[in-house]
Amino acid sequence: MNKKATKIITLMAVFGCVAIAFTSCDKKDANSPGVEYMPDMYRSPSLESNMAYVTIKNGKETGDTLQVNRMPVAGTIARGFLPYAFADTPEGYEAAKVGAHNPLERNDKNVAEGKELYGKFCIHCHGESGQGDGPVGLKLPGAPPAYTAADKINMTEGELFQIITYGKGLMGPHKPLVSQEERWKLVLYVQHLQHPNGVTAPAADSAAVKPAPKMEAKKK
Repeated sequence: MNKKATKIITLMAVFGCVAIAFTSCDKKDANSPGVEYMPDMYRSPSLESNMAYVTIKNGKETGDTLQVNRMPVAGTIARGFLPYAFADTPEGYEAAKVGAHNPLERNDKNVAEGKELYGKFCIHCHGESGQGDGPVGLKLPGAPPAYTAADKINMTEGELFQIITYGKGLMGPHKPLVSQEERWKLVLYVQHLQHPNGVTAPAADSAAVKPAPKMEAKKK
């Protein structure tokens, strides 16, 4: 092959490559990725939350319908969630008295938020100052005891939280109504009503008793 023919073939190849490059960049569909080489090697099917999908084997549907969302394994703890290990039993109540600690800092912000929650969920029975003289509480067969009563004023933070969580006597459980963090804020405000000049209730001792083996489920 003479040099002239070689030169022509080379130029044709170069122009052909340039033409392919320009045409490949011009897509009719702006969302198209263009020509993909073996896309099944890196492009997995997109599964959206709460959707169901069918399994495929040898190119055919197997008839099995699966849910994208799966139940977490036993013992799973959600990120940012603090488990509560005291059961709704007499033993759990006694254990919480000395073993449950408030994870929140006692500061003006948390106490103020506890006061706001108290106004929404507690004041109608317990009264504005916690004396059990709320408009609803006075109509009950037995009015709620005052927080400052001799047998109530020194309740530990764990005892208060246990009662708010599971209820006691005529008081129903508030676990479905307020989150775990909000319940601890309520504890801070109740203690403020009991001891406006500073909390003097005895400190809990987590080493004194073994918690009842129960974990609170995450609120949805």
